[in-house]
Amino acid sequence: MMKNVHGNTVDFLGEAIVAGRYAVGSSIPPEPLLCEELGVSRTVVRESVKSLAAKGLIHTGPKVGTRVLPSDDWNWFDSDVIAWQSRVGLSREFIRDLQDLRRVVEPAAVRLAAERATDEDIAGIEDAYAGMKRAVLQGGDYVTFDLRFHQGLLRASHNRLLVQMSKALGALLRTSFEISTSKKNGPRRSLPLHRAVLDAVIARNPPGAEQAILVLIDGAHQDIEQVLASRRRLPRLGRPALQLKAAAPV
Repeated sequence: MMKNVHGNTVDFLGEAIVAGRYAVGSSIPPEPLLCEELGVSRTVVRESVKSLAAKGLIHTGPKVGTRVLPSDDWNWFDSDVIAWQSRVGLSREFIRDLQDLRRVVEPAAVRLAAERATDEDIAGIEDAYAGMKRAVLQGGDYVTFDLRFHQGLLRASHNRLLVQMSKALGALLRTSFEISTSKKNGPRRSLPLHRAVLDAVIARNPPGAEQAILVLIDGAHQDIEQVLASRRRLPRLGRPALQLKAAAPV
């Protein structure tokens, strides 16, 4: 969906703050300069500043002006903040924070999914798995279907707070999948592990589903730690997903 003028302005300023173009404690440019630079009205700039303040990126006040806040104050569960950080580049520290969050959240969510998933939920996860398998066999976009698989599991927990967390976890999941996909036979090896998770959910086996997802998470953790230790560049999430080449049948 195309963003409106307000959305584009928030996007521009938010990404600039996350990228460090405005230092912590400094002021963002005054309204007249932003209006001229971005070609927008003062009303748009003021509303955009309010949006950024609500996300914890800046603080506004009559005596202090508009100041950039440190990253610890940012709302890391806001999908825009995650998107800006993803486009700028995920730091190694941030990746490790997200790995910790994933290991806490996803097993609990999958356990709930094994108790609560509807037929519609399971059909959606099955479709995502079929897309992953098709990409392995015929080539194509594996990462997008992998992401749908895991987000489908989180939605199947039918817990609104866990579903909201999936937006923050999405950045890690996409990074993890990009790394795994780049490893030789990574997607091919992970398919049966995904199948084990889905089968446990279908069987209404919460302990089995939890254990199966932990096997997947720990494998992804090892892949990511290898990349972090090698100092190789992490995937940029603004780019299209990696495309697999066709492989022999699984």
